[in-house]
Order: sequence, then C-alpha cells, then structure tokens
Amino acid sequence: MSTTKSRVNKISTVVIPVADVDRAIEFYTEKLGFNKRLDVPFGDQYRWVEVAPADGVTTVALAPPAPGGSTGNRETGIGLQTDDIDAYHAELKANGVDVDDEVSRMGDPVPPLFWLRDPEGNSLMVVQ
Repeated sequence: MSTTKSRVNKISTVVIPVADVDRAIEFYTEKLGFNKRLDVPFGDQYRWVEVAPADGVTTVALAPPAPGGSTGNRETGIGLQTDDIDAYHAELKANGVDVDDEVSRMGDPVPPLFWLRDPEGNSLMVVQ
C-alpha cells in the first residue's frame, strides 16, 4: 500500500464526447433533470458545456471528441445515484428515455440498478 498522499481532493469533471451538443444538452437537462452549469466557446468552432445534478459537485462535460476521436455508443463508466430508483426508472421510461426494461436487483452488496442510454447511445448506470 502506498504511503504517498494524493494531491487530488475530488473528481471535478467527467467527459462524454458528443457529436450534437444541443441535443445532448436537451437530453441531460430536460430528460435527466440536470442543470447546465457552463456553456462557453472554445477553439474556432467548439463549445465546452458542463451539466450536473442540482446539488452535484462533479460535472459532466458534453464536448466534441479529441481530434480523430469518435462519439456515441460508449459505456461511460458514469454512475448516477438516486434515493428512489423505482420512481426515477418509471419517470425516465415515461419520458421516452432508453432505459433497461426493469430495475436489476442482484442482492447485497450490489445495489438496485439500471442502465440508461443517451441519444448517441452512451450508457450510464443508475444506482440506489
């Protein structure tokens, strides 16, 4: 075990490369209920956009891919937490979000969970 103390004190931002920033903003704000925290131009033709849950510390950047990179159909590795997974699952499903058919309940120590996909096919996990 390392005895070196990390100089990192939080995870600030995670990035999802997207092809259509406006469509991504609409999905993450209107379907998932996130707030848009930042929307600024960068470079000659790009925008840096960050969204997050209302009380969230870590933001999700919806940004163009790196040069030569691709977008869509990624497992993001992002896990969202909710206090009422059944209600959130039902709400997302009713709002037309691509979610798993059912909440998965594997038992301890794995929490109840389901996966959702954004309009570009990027998947995020929701846990309770």
